[in-house]
Formats: sequence, C-alpha cells, structure tokens
Amino acid sequence: MSSNATVTVEVGLGDRAYDILIGSGLLLRAGSEISRRLPGTRAAVVTDVNVAAAHLETLKAGLEKGGTQPAVITLPAGEKTKSFAHLEEVVDGVLAARLERGDVVIALGGGVIGDLAGFAAGIVRRGMNFVQIPTSLLAQVDSSVGGKTGINSARGKNLVGVFHQPKLVLADTEVLDTLPIREFRAGYAELAKYGLIDRPEFFAWLEQNWGKVFAGGPERAEAIAEACRAKADVVARDEFETGDRALLNLGHTFGHALEAATHYDSTRLVHGEGVAIGMALAYRFSSRLNLASPDDAARVEAHLRAVDLPWRMADIPGELPDAEALLAFITQDKKVSRGALTFILARGIGQAFIAKDVPASEVLSFLRENHPGQQESRPGQPKGSPG
Repeated sequence: MSSNATVTVEVGLGDRAYDILIGSGLLLRAGSEISRRLPGTRAAVVTDVNVAAAHLETLKAGLEKGGTQPAVITLPAGEKTKSFAHLEEVVDGVLAARLERGDVVIALGGGVIGDLAGFAAGIVRRGMNFVQIPTSLLAQVDSSVGGKTGINSARGKNLVGVFHQPKLVLADTEVLDTLPIREFRAGYAELAKYGLIDRPEFFAWLEQNWGKVFAGGPERAEAIAEACRAKADVVARDEFETGDRALLNLGHTFGHALEAATHYDSTRLVHGEGVAIGMALAYRFSSRLNLASPDDAARVEAHLRAVDLPWRMADIPGELPDAEALLAFITQDKKVSRGALTFILARGIGQAFIAKDVPASEVLSFLRENHPGQQESRPGQPKGSPG
C-alpha cells in the first residue's frame, strides 16, 4: 500500500452502515466527503484548544471547499472536559447556531472530543447527524468507530452516554505527525489490543513492525486499517455490547479503575496508558487463574516495555489507593452486571474471552499482589521501570 493511498473500511450496520476513510489529506477533503453523503447540511465543529491550534483552519478550508461554513465550539483539552458542564456547553452551542436535526455535528479531536460531541449529537433534537474526524491514534483505531459516546461521572468513567453511530469517520494519518509521542504511544496500546483479542498474527506483525508504525508511512496506515477492520467486524456483530463487543474491553476494567483512582489526572495516567497496564494485568490475572501461560503474560509485558508503555501499577507516578479501594472502582465500572464481576481474560495471545462471575476475592488478592505498595517480587518478574 502506498503512503498516500486512501483505504475504506465499511462498518456493516445495514441501512446505517458507514465508511471509515484512512489516509493522508482527508481534512482538506472533508467537505466533499461529507456533502456527498449528507448533501445540503450545515455543520458545527466541536474541538479543543490544542487541536484547534493545529488543525482547525485546515478543516475549515476543507469544509468551505464543500460549501459549508461551520459554527465552531472550542473546549478545554483533557479528560476532565468529558463532563456535564461541557456537554451543556456543546448542546447550547449547537442550538445557538440554529442547526436542525438533519444537520451535522463534527468531532475534530481525540477520544474525549469524539465521545462528548457524539453524545451531544445523540441527544440534541433527539438525534443529529454525526461525523468523526479523530486526531489521535487512539481515537482513529478505537473510540471514533462504533457509536459509543458519553461523559464521565464522579463515580466512574463513561457512565453516562448513548449509542449513536456516526455517518462517516475520516482518519487523516497526517494529523498524527503533530501528536505528542506520549499520546501516540497511548493510542498504540489500543492497536495492540486488537491483536491480543483475536488476531495473533497482527500482534506478531506489530512485534516486528512497531518501529515503522511509529515512524509513519504505509505501515502506520496499514496498522490503523487492520484495527478498524477488527473493530468494524465486532460492531457489526454486536452493536449494543450485549455479547462479543465486550471483548473490546480487554484491559479496560483494570484500566478504568486506575484512571478513576488517579482522578483522571493526565499528568499521571492517560487512557491508553491505563489500557496498557490493564492488558498486562488481564494477561497476568489469566496466568494466575491457570487460563494462560506465564509466557503469554511475559510476551505482552515485553512488547509494552519495548514501545515504552507502562505495564504495571508501579509505573504510575504518585501513590495509588489500596487494593480494596481499587476493587471498589472496579465494581462501579459499567462492565459489572448485577454485582457479578466480568473481566475479559485470555487463554493465550489472540484468545480473549468474556469471563463472568469472577470472584471478587480472587481479584482483591491479585490486586494486592500487584499493588506497588504491597508488591512482592515474583520469580522472573522484570525489575525497574521501562526506559
């Protein structure tokens, strides 16, 4: 695949099917791509201050080429923007622009902006058209696809939201060149996740080619496209997360608990880093339960270390609440059903499965073993933080 080719991945949802376009220069093509699918619509662009500084003018030029002069709603950057207060700000901005139900809300940003703008689009006028233009690797391979939208509550992450599918996703690979390396690494955790769920060949490919993915070029676009295909397949089978789609939460139950425990402080932990630690914990927990080999857990940890991602709780700066408090965050997570603990565990690389009724006592014991304040070295455990 050439580095300037555009790849199209379809999310097959019948009459609500939509395309994910992956390639360079898509911001400048946004107006034509949107007007082709949603002719005559007016638009509001929701973005944050950091993304606006880097990419808003390019997107506006692209929209104006397609005949659209967008209203722009610019928010603070960071996880704390996924709040009721900023949801109200977006809703009010869309209404102030006098947009109608058939018009479109465009999310220009990472997962925070995509989740928030999508939620607003899902509830304003009982549901407006929505387009995702993800500007982070994490959003391009995960949060922009599949229609899960929402905000955080003081009681946990993503506890308030709706399913609201976009009409189009434009993943412009050029914008990733402006992404801070920490954010790119965090998004890479979600890339690796798809290999660990059910694509062992993809995980092995990433082990060999991750350096080229980081460097850009055709390998980067190829990896994004494969991740989008993986997610599109799952979403088409299980749009509302009543079955297989829960597999996409590999690493997220532990990860969300760690995010809540750090009060969503991005200086300590961003979402993808929480997922990375969560995936390592999920494989280690699977090994502890004699479901997966210790070698599989070690392989996951080795790859995360190779790309300089955190892989254990000790890699989070500052103190964490104790194991009991972490368990309390886990039981608040929306992946808990009627009090039973549900985890995505694994029997090997690319062999994830949904484990229901996991005993809380086992989880608590495991958290104590892996808590940096209570941790005892185990045979074969690597020493030191990743460089």
